[in-house]
Amino acid sequence: MGVPAFLLCFFFLRSEGIAALLAVLATVALGWALVVSLVMESISRPLQTLANVIAALREDDFSFRARGGRRNDAIGDLAIEVNALASMLQAQRGSALDAVALAERVMSAMQTPVLAFDGNGRVQMLNNAAERVFGLRMGEAVGRRGVDLGLDSLLLPAEEESITLGSSTTGARWVVNRTSFRMRGIPHILVVLSEVSSALREEERNAWRRLVRVMGHEINNSLTPIKSIAGSLRARLAKSSDPGLEDLERGLGVIENRAESLNRFLQAYRQLSGLPKPRLKRISVALLVERVAHLEHGMKVQIDPGPEVFLFIDEDQVQQALINLVKNAVEASIGPDMGARKPIVCVGWQVERGAVSIYVVDNGPGITNPDNLFVPFYTTKPEGTGIGLALALQIAEGHQGTVRLSNREDEPGCRAELRLPAA
Repeated sequence: MGVPAFLLCFFFLRSEGIAALLAVLATVALGWALVVSLVMESISRPLQTLANVIAALREDDFSFRARGGRRNDAIGDLAIEVNALASMLQAQRGSALDAVALAERVMSAMQTPVLAFDGNGRVQMLNNAAERVFGLRMGEAVGRRGVDLGLDSLLLPAEEESITLGSSTTGARWVVNRTSFRMRGIPHILVVLSEVSSALREEERNAWRRLVRVMGHEINNSLTPIKSIAGSLRARLAKSSDPGLEDLERGLGVIENRAESLNRFLQAYRQLSGLPKPRLKRISVALLVERVAHLEHGMKVQIDPGPEVFLFIDEDQVQQALINLVKNAVEASIGPDMGARKPIVCVGWQVERGAVSIYVVDNGPGITNPDNLFVPFYTTKPEGTGIGLALALQIAEGHQGTVRLSNREDEPGCRAELRLPAA
């Protein structure tokens, strides 16, 4: 702003020939330029600093601050306000990171599968339970389309309220809850699965309990005298020499046997419905499997050695569940449908993602009616009670585990698995 005045004075003094004043004017001009440069520096440097702070905020870096800000100064007030804004954004960013970390920790600890998909059906997030249920890995699944990962059933319209993973009998039933949310302005779908198979089976068991509780008293009151009277009459007829009474004796024998069978039926149900709460203690899986294998006298049961691992379980209950599975395998292997095959039953265990899977493999005819595997009192054996698998499943669920049966793929036979959480 002072340059035009200095130039006018310079040309005026030069035209008048006043050399001494020209020197003074040049000195004053240099001093003026120095003062102007200092003033410009004092203005541009704080503005450049504020520009750097705002650029850092735009890049989500909240560590920069403007120094030297003071009140009653326009630039100082601006620096103070920018610093306050940076501190507020830093606090909000810290709170957001803490919330995200807490959400991730909660999701990791959840036993319920949780997945998130973007608008194109690509997986953006999944927790440990989802990895375990669907057999996925976080690093390999994120960014891939759900259809390619076999998750297309989760992306169906909202009318589809439930899905089954696995077969209709051995698989788990899940209720699917879907909701939409936005991340960085992009719509996403959050899918939460709730396992209802255990609840449904528990309701089924409660229904059976209520039914037999109502009928059991009257049936027991009738069974005992029927069995006693039939036995007494048959004993008296046995002493008679009249050959015409043989049919009557056989009929009374049938009545007595059926009364005894019905009594066994009720006692078996009491065993199923009166299962106590597990008393947990630390047990070696190797020792447990060895004991179960040695308890079977129908045939020699092979043991596949596995890793040394321990479980916190009720030893008596889990041992009973394994005994039932081994017994079924042995009866299938030595049945009349075997032909010329040598019967083989093998028991072993393996560790998979925080769980211990104890398996029983046989080379029998396999599962012929999978829809009724775990239905109480359903059996295809002449002397069976139909509670072996139902009891094994109830014991497993009491230990937060599962029981699954499936036909072997490579050869004839069945594979039963008792899966329990590792200690």
